[in-house]
Amino acid sequence: MSGAACRFPPLGAVAGLVVALLISGGILTWAGFNDPQEVNGTLSADATPAAPISDVADGDWSAYGRNQEGQRYSPLKQINADNVKNLKEAWVFRTGDLKQPNDPGEITNEVTPIKVGDTLYLCTAHQRLFALDAATGKEKWHFDPQLNADPSFQHVTCRGVSYHEAKADNAPADVVADCPRRIILPVNDGRLFALNAETGKLCESFANKGILNLQTNMPVTTPGMYEPTSPPIITDKTIVIAGAVTDNFSTREPSGVIRGFDVNTGKLLWAFDPGAKDPNAIPDDEHHFTLNSPNSWAPAAYDAKLDLVYLPMGVTTPDIWGGNRTPEQERYASSIVALNATTGKLAWSYQTVHHDLWDMDMPSQPTLADIDVNGKTVPVIYAPAKTGNIFVLDRRNGELVVPAPERPVPQGAAKGDYVAKTQPFSDLSFRPKKDLTGADMWGRHHVRPAGVPRYLPSAALRRDFHPAVRTRHAGISRVTWGCSNGAASPSIRTARWRLLTQWRCRLSQN
Repeated sequence: MSGAACRFPPLGAVAGLVVALLISGGILTWAGFNDPQEVNGTLSADATPAAPISDVADGDWSAYGRNQEGQRYSPLKQINADNVKNLKEAWVFRTGDLKQPNDPGEITNEVTPIKVGDTLYLCTAHQRLFALDAATGKEKWHFDPQLNADPSFQHVTCRGVSYHEAKADNAPADVVADCPRRIILPVNDGRLFALNAETGKLCESFANKGILNLQTNMPVTTPGMYEPTSPPIITDKTIVIAGAVTDNFSTREPSGVIRGFDVNTGKLLWAFDPGAKDPNAIPDDEHHFTLNSPNSWAPAAYDAKLDLVYLPMGVTTPDIWGGNRTPEQERYASSIVALNATTGKLAWSYQTVHHDLWDMDMPSQPTLADIDVNGKTVPVIYAPAKTGNIFVLDRRNGELVVPAPERPVPQGAAKGDYVAKTQPFSDLSFRPKKDLTGADMWGRHHVRPAGVPRYLPSAALRRDFHPAVRTRHAGISRVTWGCSNGAASPSIRTARWRLLTQWRCRLSQN
């Protein structure tokens, strides 16, 4: 290099580069903490909160959605928009329940605690049940069902527990004496526990000394293949429970049967097996429920006046291939099903996706509300879907209140399968307005630390029921948007509408 002159970039170029880097850094920082997909809107200022359907004490949250209608509305007013900034931590409780060496890959803490009186009840990922003093966080008692999970379980989780009070006018004297107030705990290995809410002791008068075996008459009884993960619906007479089944492992899966058990004794009262020719047929010792029936894994909702339970349904395995499905397996898949809670008889059903090839099972607890339609009060059900649609139906008969016209969708299924010619599209929707690309990502997904691969969608990021595409690098390429594990909350003044492509939807009002 002897004799060569050292050349530096012009100062203007350096300054321009610095400015560009600062701008880029600012954009990345902003994107990390902001959501460009968020849309804020307002409703009429004179709108008033809808009256609650069921009677829950103001300070209680006695069911997964506060009440069994899934309304998630609390009338308490001490905390408001003006003073919420002053909240401070009152107590911390650590369950000590962590991932174990023999656990499956997916172990999640999804619990919504319930509060009855001065006690908070919550379950952990391994379904350990804790009763805490709501004011102090001090443990009152705990119960461990000794879940023996292993890597063959698809997941380990507990979304919550249910509460029931046995009363003298609808329960035998020994039941009232044994467990007047009880907590119902679903466990991932197919057991259901009834425990005294005061002491944590098993309710001896329920099922087999407090334990109900949900594997009875199942066609497959391998632990972990049938998993009740959501709290059951509790009526004055019946426990209504469904469960998840292992996804995409085999076409010989357990049944997704929905069952009603006597709330006091645990005796089987009825069954609704979605994949059976006669859904209400109860098997005997020589017969089983139907293999691979569509299941209902998300929390359900209940209307006590109509005595109807509303169940969000999934699709039979495999999720993305339908060439070998029976008409019975198709009939109630990816639907809202309304059953009489006392008899298990079908009242109505509404299918949100026809011949589902996209795993668009109904993932959220429905929400019930009474709304004004042309001057008349109509009892409705809000059913959020993975498709981004929110279906609004008259919960008495399943008729649409908000239109959801059938529209043609792209065709072109794999050999041996087909794509439904039309699908319903609700007028109340959070579907994206255009096909998604990597440019639609936001947040710190853009940032790639040194040595860490950055994954961007490579193909088939399309809306509205395009057939899945197999690509060389991405395998089956699909995009899902819409709602999952949340729900709509209709009793509101201002609405914050939000779409998250990681399966979250929020429609809330305060």
